[in-house]
Amino acid sequence: MASERVTEAPEEGYERGLGSRQVQMIAIGGAIGVGLFLGAGANIAKAGPSLILMYALAGAIIFFIMRALGELLLYRPVSGSFAEYSREFLGPFFGFFTGWTYWLMWVVTGMAELTAAAIYVNYWFPAVPQWVTALVFLVVLFVANLISVKLFGEIEFWFSMVKVTALIGMIVIGLGVLTFGFSAAGDTAHVANLWQFDGFFPKGVGSSLMTLQGVMFAYLAVELVGVTAGESENPEKTLPKAINTLPWRIALFYVGALTVILCVVKWTEFAEGVSPFVKAFAVIGIPAGAGIVNFVVLTAALSSCNSGMYSTGRMLRTLADNGEAPRAFAKLSASKTPALGITVSVLFMGIGVVLNYVVPEKAFGYVTSVATAAGIWTWLMILVSHVLYRRAVDAGRLPASSFPAPGGAVCSYIAIAFLLFVTGLIAYDADSRVCLYVMAAWAVALGIGWMVLKSRAPQIADRDERAYEKVG
Repeated sequence: MASERVTEAPEEGYERGLGSRQVQMIAIGGAIGVGLFLGAGANIAKAGPSLILMYALAGAIIFFIMRALGELLLYRPVSGSFAEYSREFLGPFFGFFTGWTYWLMWVVTGMAELTAAAIYVNYWFPAVPQWVTALVFLVVLFVANLISVKLFGEIEFWFSMVKVTALIGMIVIGLGVLTFGFSAAGDTAHVANLWQFDGFFPKGVGSSLMTLQGVMFAYLAVELVGVTAGESENPEKTLPKAINTLPWRIALFYVGALTVILCVVKWTEFAEGVSPFVKAFAVIGIPAGAGIVNFVVLTAALSSCNSGMYSTGRMLRTLADNGEAPRAFAKLSASKTPALGITVSVLFMGIGVVLNYVVPEKAFGYVTSVATAAGIWTWLMILVSHVLYRRAVDAGRLPASSFPAPGGAVCSYIAIAFLLFVTGLIAYDADSRVCLYVMAAWAVALGIGWMVLKSRAPQIADRDERAYEKVG
């Protein structure tokens, strides 16, 4: 039957080497990254305590996106994930565009993480140039990703474990300071810090809303569980569990951690380029506390870079399988990893090393804005694909998923409106607007690439009609 053909996940040649605990921790790790650990410092300076509300609002939207993705993943779990769904529901060009844009997002995110990691190492070794540190980390993670998906999963598991343990520790210590008043911060730590210094919105609601673009960057990578679908041992069980635990992860690790920190340390003491977690522990005065937290946030950056190498190689292979990238990217190594795709992606991530050499003070801001724009496109494609999928299910053309999103397509429409609003904020902000120019140039380049591809292989443009038969 056609429905079997649509819903059945192909073998794809990958090793299903990611167990439940690894998928769970990859999902958790995706929700705890450098956007929180480093980027939150600048956003606190811009929005004050109201940043907590921005993270909560954006977190709700992210949950809508992930439930939409979850419904699609259980309808047809494939490693290409959202690029495949864009291809099926919007047409071959959108699959091509989404796949390459997601690849770009992870390449520039990798640059951001390398930059952040270099900044963290600079905390201990200020004499070591940022670009040297970034290059060393790039090479080490590259080698690890070439070995096997199991090694990637194991590294990601322990990276995430460090982040989770440390964040919970920070929250517990912060609550202890607030409750019992111990440490150097005991006299000034108070819940009233959330509103005493010019109110909850000290810079105004408009300034708070402008931080949403940085907040959305902090949530990039939550969709990574979709890419793991082709290599998960039991996607029907592990993926819903990973997605359904997202709300409490956001509530605890983002909203909870920031609330505690801003109660312990008044918001006026935070600044761009300084991790709020490092600052909080320095103020509390715990021996070596700031150094420990610095190690944790270094782990977070390397974790995200590790994920970037994993996902870019898989996305290039998906594109190659569909004739939208050189066929060489479709080959797997003896260890069943897309080695060539990973290698090429890492070479592009190396541009981040160059940026750290040329403009070390601006490198992080440049690449995060481009990554956010690419991420927003990816999320929009997930949501639009979900809306079209629900229409097809309602019309009886496609089978229903075993993991339907609550509220049907309504939450997807809300999330689409929110993402378009954030895009408008990016366009309004002179500093971040440059990423839209980059994305416009990227769109033109992909448009030209698509035209060349169609002229050489016309069948690529109409593959969608034959590849996905309808039911009923």
